[in-house]
Amino acid sequence: MIKYLPEGALLYTAENRAALSSVSAMERAMRDGTILEARTTLCDNEHNLMLQLPCMRGWIPREEGAIGISDGTTRDIALIARAGKPVAFRILRIETDDNGEPYAVLSRRAVQEACWENYLSQLRAGDIIPAVVTHLERFGAFVDIGCGIPSLLPIDMISVSRISHPRDRFAVGQSIRVMIRQTEPRRLHLTHRELLGTWAENAALFSAGQTVAGIIRSVEPYGVFVELTPNLSGLAEPFEGAHQGQHASVYIKSILPEKLKIKLILIDVFDNSEPPEPPRYYVSSTHLDCWRYTPPESPRIIETNFT
Repeated sequence: MIKYLPEGALLYTAENRAALSSVSAMERAMRDGTILEARTTLCDNEHNLMLQLPCMRGWIPREEGAIGISDGTTRDIALIARAGKPVAFRILRIETDDNGEPYAVLSRRAVQEACWENYLSQLRAGDIIPAVVTHLERFGAFVDIGCGIPSLLPIDMISVSRISHPRDRFAVGQSIRVMIRQTEPRRLHLTHRELLGTWAENAALFSAGQTVAGIIRSVEPYGVFVELTPNLSGLAEPFEGAHQGQHASVYIKSILPEKLKIKLILIDVFDNSEPPEPPRYYVSSTHLDCWRYTPPESPRIIETNFT
């Protein structure tokens, strides 16, 4: 199976540079149907995309800019947002302008259609694929799952520990891994939290008696929930002045697997504007049939079954 990667993955490869280095190289790439990448320099007032290739100009007509543009199922903002960013394409033809200069007519849509037919349509629930974060909204993170094809990662599927906004976990342009939660024709439902480890795997990073760093995710009348890792939180007693989003120093009183509880004492709280750390993944395979979050000691069962 050809690997159809998120846009930007091919941009600086030696193969991509060589294929765009000359007219003859581009003609070979056109005959072979090679997927190439270049950076968009302009989206004009008719929403055609312009690219400056190493040896000539490139032009992606509006209807070739993305799947769904011609029938209206994809809005033109998908083209406007590509200005200055890498795009994947195939070369349709090389023509000559009125001044005798060559230019290439390109199709991003053709690459996306091939990506769906040869790659995304063959995925099944439980498969793990690479993605790149392209846009963050309060309800979730939009990611590129291949050749610029977008998919939504809902906020409640990002981690077990609840967050107020996806920017608490991700930054635009960040490479991550995602799992296929459910498939539909021309649509994939994604999840991410299963890759961040079980309760036991995360709890094994800590011991009672330690003082560690955390992030306050919720302040309730009965206590403060502090995230120790994206898939593990503990509860501390109320602390005056603590508020959601602050960083904290916490003392670990006890770790209780059978109750899925970590009891904490808040030592100090402080503001921190540093970007979120890259996710730590506990799954190295490319597929899971089932993921159980809760440890054997717990009577509760929290799991995701992908079969």
